[in-house]
Amino acid sequence: MTDSPTRGRSTGGLTAGPTVSFGFNLAKVPEHGEDSDPILRDGPDLGLLAVFDGVGGAGGTVYETDDGPRSGAYLASRIARDVVERRMLDLLVPDWNLKGEAAAEDLRQSVQAALRERLEELKAPASRLRSRLLRALPTTMAMLALQRSHWDAARWLCHVFWAGDSRAYVFETDGAHQLTSDDLRQPSDALTNLRRDSVVSNAMSADSDFHVGYRRVELQAPFLLVCATDGCFGYLPSPMHFERLVLSPLSAARSTHAWSRSVQSAIAEVTGDDAAMAVMAVGADLSDLQALYGPRVAQLEEEFTSPMDELGRAVQRLEKELQALRQREIAHSEELWSRYKTGYERYLQQRPQEDLDQVEEIGSPKAEPAHASDDESSSEGTDKSVTDDGNRTAPSTSADTTRTDVEATAESEVS
Repeated sequence: MTDSPTRGRSTGGLTAGPTVSFGFNLAKVPEHGEDSDPILRDGPDLGLLAVFDGVGGAGGTVYETDDGPRSGAYLASRIARDVVERRMLDLLVPDWNLKGEAAAEDLRQSVQAALRERLEELKAPASRLRSRLLRALPTTMAMLALQRSHWDAARWLCHVFWAGDSRAYVFETDGAHQLTSDDLRQPSDALTNLRRDSVVSNAMSADSDFHVGYRRVELQAPFLLVCATDGCFGYLPSPMHFERLVLSPLSAARSTHAWSRSVQSAIAEVTGDDAAMAVMAVGADLSDLQALYGPRVAQLEEEFTSPMDELGRAVQRLEKELQALRQREIAHSEELWSRYKTGYERYLQQRPQEDLDQVEEIGSPKAEPAHASDDESSSEGTDKSVTDDGNRTAPSTSADTTRTDVEATAESEVS
């Protein structure tokens, strides 16, 4: 964590340059945070601040390094930070207006070359998994470079560079203004982007094309500059809450360090990610900033954040009540069902008829087979007869016996 208060020098009627600054890097997992330490440099006529956020999902590949296993996101943010700081110290000079578009291309080439070189040194095997979401050593960047536009004036040129969804802001007395655009696959306004959580569409990396966005704005001192990774603002209800998070601790801060610590504590309470921030004030010291932004904090709370928070608390209460009602509904339904179930399943509980028949058949005694009469038995037992002379005769049949009886009856009637 860096926390570096500074004061700009003032000569005669010259408006002071960067006067108050601090930066920090909060890692969710110590020694493994994927945000790098911020860049924070200033002078009487220059200022430079930037943040870098290794893209964890796309850069989740773990590499073996001299410091132990490190994710691609961890390595990328630190490599990009070092390269960008070194190049900007060469490019940003007080007596020469920075050529922003050329500087953006210079940064793109320099960072990509460094990332590719490091990837080769890691000797990582090529991944067999193909996905548009996977990147080798990916990171975001949001950076502001300040140059005094006139030696005897309070006007400053602010050069804005970015890649990804980290953000840079200027806080003026009328509110916060976002200076970078969110590079997302489904881009929208800042509030919608908070709720949608879209995928980053453009990030610095070793194995894919990317661009460094650039715009230039002219600012009138005093003002406050902020660069922040999404862990600082992405877990808040709205952009208004982020402005309040930065400014509200200022009013009671007795030092720049105390202001920084309060902001860090507020972020740590809500964030689910690593969080890095760089803050720089131009044209005002701490007491001046407190006087300048005090009315703005009161306006924010009255018109924006307090109404949202009140409604949010009401929603939470109703959601708890709704959850309790759902549990009661489930319990009551089960109770009523237990009373209704017996009659409802009456015929489902009865055995099928064929099962009953089978039970009856198994339970009754077996029927004895019918026995033949002695005569039938003797006749059935002899299917052939032998005459006195030893010759076999054909067995008589019931049909023959019946015919003989009929003939005998007829003869008796004739007599």
